[in-house]
Amino acid sequence: MPHTLVPIDLLQKSDKILFIAHLALGDFTYLQNCFRAFAAAYPHIRIHLWVDELRRSARPADWEHLKKYSLYDWLAECPSIAKVYDQTYSPALCKKSMREAQQQDYPVVISLGLLRRNFYARLARKLSPQGFVAGQTKRARLLDIHKHLAYRKLDARIPDYVAKTGSKQHISEIYAGWFESLFGLRITETARFPFVDIPARWHDHARDQLAQWQFPIDGSDRQGGKIFFINALSKSVERNWPLERVMALIQAMRRQDRWRGSYFVINVVPEQMDRARQLFDQNPIEHAHLFSAVDNFFQLPAILSLCDLIISVETAIMHLANAVHVPVIALMRLTSPEWVPIDQANSTIIHVSRPDDWVDSITVDQVMTVLLDQESP
Repeated sequence: MPHTLVPIDLLQKSDKILFIAHLALGDFTYLQNCFRAFAAAYPHIRIHLWVDELRRSARPADWEHLKKYSLYDWLAECPSIAKVYDQTYSPALCKKSMREAQQQDYPVVISLGLLRRNFYARLARKLSPQGFVAGQTKRARLLDIHKHLAYRKLDARIPDYVAKTGSKQHISEIYAGWFESLFGLRITETARFPFVDIPARWHDHARDQLAQWQFPIDGSDRQGGKIFFINALSKSVERNWPLERVMALIQAMRRQDRWRGSYFVINVVPEQMDRARQLFDQNPIEHAHLFSAVDNFFQLPAILSLCDLIISVETAIMHLANAVHVPVIALMRLTSPEWVPIDQANSTIIHVSRPDDWVDSITVDQVMTVLLDQESP
């Protein structure tokens, strides 16, 4: 029997387990495989998931946006997960969710939180005062007594996550390593590949959207005009590419005969939509439409799946491109080598030149060079 951080005999007699994570879409794109592997290995254990909202706010004005986090739509359709704590976005709701979790009397709680690891060690123990608790830790200075005390609340410590510049270890391998250490699971490279099961209604919705835009739905109708999806915005300014540069890229592509009749979907985060509309209204581009998945998460991968090429800054979209098997050009910094798209055969990375550069240092000419090289005879 392999050595595991969580005792095998405890898993065999447990009926449920709670995972704690501050999940982004990109995280779940790869962690989903780990949860699926756990569910297959321990079918008698129900997986519950606490999604901790890092943007937790006491301001009511923030709550409408936070409670509509698109990840919750994806989690609701995930067959491996039986329960999700998704109301942690306000202090009052977080406390209510904590009381609900404590009543579950979880035999095992696993904290996957990488930020404020001492906080999550304490949270895990609060949610299960008597259960077996494992979590992420980080080396603390000798005088950081509060951190040492927090980590002492853990029954087991997950191997530290250290991103190394130049390392070839992918984030999916790191996540799989956690689950092997914790539970003895060995998740193969093939089983770590991202996937997304898009409900049929959202496939139909995406096709209806293209028809409304008068975009060709089937490749045979395009007469040489491809559909390009461009995502230039993220939640972090250092990962953004200016919308003005998106317009310049489309105009540069349209000057090439091969793309003169192409179509463009420009993804915009909801909070930037008004500015984007104003910009594109002032500089209209034929067969180019702004898009945001405001109704449901699955709007996004459904639209992605109908495109011919995706150009994206380093957000979940470049990983979802791999999941729907559409080629992607990713614009990335040098700070997170473990987060490159996993499908090397269908992914092209344009990196910034220097370690401290932001994504906006990448030029339109650099993207055009890659595009022209990819479609050269």
